[in-house]
Order: sequence, then C-alpha cells, then structure tokens
Amino acid sequence: MKEHFTVQEAAEYMSITVRFVRRLISERRIPFYRVGRLVRLKRSEVDDFIAAGRVDPITSARNWTVL
Repeated sequence: MKEHFTVQEAAEYMSITVRFVRRLISERRIPFYRVGRLVRLKRSEVDDFIAAGRVDPITSARNWTVL
C-alpha cells in the first residue's frame, strides 16, 4: 500500500469530495506535506484524522444527558 496520498486519492479513501479535502488542508485541520507545488497526505495521519472524529455508541449504562 502507498504511504502517501494525493488529494484525489485521500478523497477516495475517505469517501469525501476533493473540495472537502482541500478545505481541510486550507483550514489546517489535517496535516499535509508540500513537495514543490504538489500536496501529499500521509496515510497514517489520514487514519488518525478519521479516528479523531469517532463517536462512541450510547450504552444502557450511559444515557443521554439534556443540557
């Protein structure tokens, strides 16, 4: 497997649009690397970004709290 993604490959990997990946990059919400004019994203950092957005399911022991 490839260690680095292009913007297009990262979008396909995350099942999102290229435009949204570029937005994540411009807002500095995901780490990226510049190689000249090219932009690359490291697979492990893309996986970390996805994992950071994980939301655990609610269990019977943990109920919704109303604010």
